[in-house]
Amino acid sequence: MLGKAIHTCRRFGRFSRTGLKGICGTHSAPLSTYQAPPPIPGSSMTAFQAMNLWRRCFEERGVAEPDQSSQYIVAHLLGAKTIESLGHEKLNKPLSCAKMEQLWELSVKRLSRMPVQYVIEEWDFRDLTLKMRPPVFIPRPETEALKKGPLLRVKGAICKKGTTKSYKELVELVLADLQGKEDTGMHVVPQLTCLEVGCGSGAITLSLLKDLPRLRAIALDQSRHAVDLTRENALRLGLEDRLLIHQVDVLKEPEVLLSLGDSISTLVSNPPYLFSEDMTFLEPELLRFEDHAALDGGEDGLDVIKQILTAAPKMLSIHGHVYLEVDPRHPPLIQQWVKDHVPGLSYLETRHDITNRLVWRKDLGHCYPVFTQG
Repeated sequence: MLGKAIHTCRRFGRFSRTGLKGICGTHSAPLSTYQAPPPIPGSSMTAFQAMNLWRRCFEERGVAEPDQSSQYIVAHLLGAKTIESLGHEKLNKPLSCAKMEQLWELSVKRLSRMPVQYVIEEWDFRDLTLKMRPPVFIPRPETEALKKGPLLRVKGAICKKGTTKSYKELVELVLADLQGKEDTGMHVVPQLTCLEVGCGSGAITLSLLKDLPRLRAIALDQSRHAVDLTRENALRLGLEDRLLIHQVDVLKEPEVLLSLGDSISTLVSNPPYLFSEDMTFLEPELLRFEDHAALDGGEDGLDVIKQILTAAPKMLSIHGHVYLEVDPRHPPLIQQWVKDHVPGLSYLETRHDITNRLVWRKDLGHCYPVFTQG
C-alpha cells in the first residue's frame, strides 16, 4: 500500500510550476523535481510527533496549509473530526506499525498535492458529513455567513477571483428565501421545489433538504462521478426520497433542462465561472485533481451561466428566484446580457463579498431592477 502511495507521489512530483500565485491565494514553492517522502521511522512515534514531522515536510515542500493538513490527517486516522477533540493522552500514545503505515500512505497523497478532503475521503459541510472522491468538486466552507434575515451580509473569504467556492453563503441565501416562501400565513403551505445545476457532492441541495422537511429538490450535474456521489450522500443521510438526480449537460442538452418543470421555486447554481485564461493559474490541488469542467466557464466564464438564465423564465414559478455564484467581473456583464436576451427575468440584487452573488426574480408583467451593494 505504501509503495502505491509513493508511486502516486512520484507521478505528480514531476509537474513543474512557474511559481505564479494561484487563484486560491496561497503562494506555493515551485515543484520541479521529485523528492522522496520521509521514510517511516524504525522506532515508534506518537501521533503528536508524527503530526509535527509531516507538518514540517508539507511546509518544506510548499504544500498549502501544512498545519491543517497534518492535523486533519492524524485526527481522521485516530477516528476524530478535529485534533482538538483527541486530547493529550491519545496524541502522546505511540502509534502501532499499522497506524504508522496508514498515516504515511495518507500523508504521501497530500504531499502529491491531493486535497485533504480527498485524502480522508469525507468532509463536513454545515451539519452534514459528506463523502468525497476525486474529481468531484469540493465544497469549501472556509467562510461563514451571518444568518440574520434578508439583509444577510457575508464576512471574510480566503480566495482570489472566487475559486474557493463558499457554498455556505449560497446555502444561507437560498434557505432564507425558501423559508420566507413557506411562511405565507396560509393554512395550506405551497409545495416548494429547488433545482440545482451542478450539484457536485450534493452539499447545497442536501443541506436545503435537511433544513426544510417539506422541500423537494432536483439535482443535476454533467459528471457521472458527481451524480453518483450526490446519490450516495443522499442515501447515507436518508434524504433520497425527496430528491431526483439526473446526469445532464445543460450546454449540450438544454431541452432536458427545460423538461424538468415549470414551477421551480428556486434555481441555484455554483456553476463553472472561471475565465478560461485563468485556468492557467490554478493551484495544483485544483489543477491536478478536480474536474476542470466544474471550473472552466469558457472564454468569458459565462457559458453555463447564460444557459441557466435563458432557461429560467420558462422554469420558475411566479416570484421564483435564481441564485448564482459568479466571478467579481461578471455582474455588469450579466445584467446587460439578460436585459438584451432574456425577457421575463428581472434583475434583483447583487451581494458582494470576495465573490459575488446574483439574485434574479421572475415577476410576471413587472420589472424591478434593484442593485444592493453588500
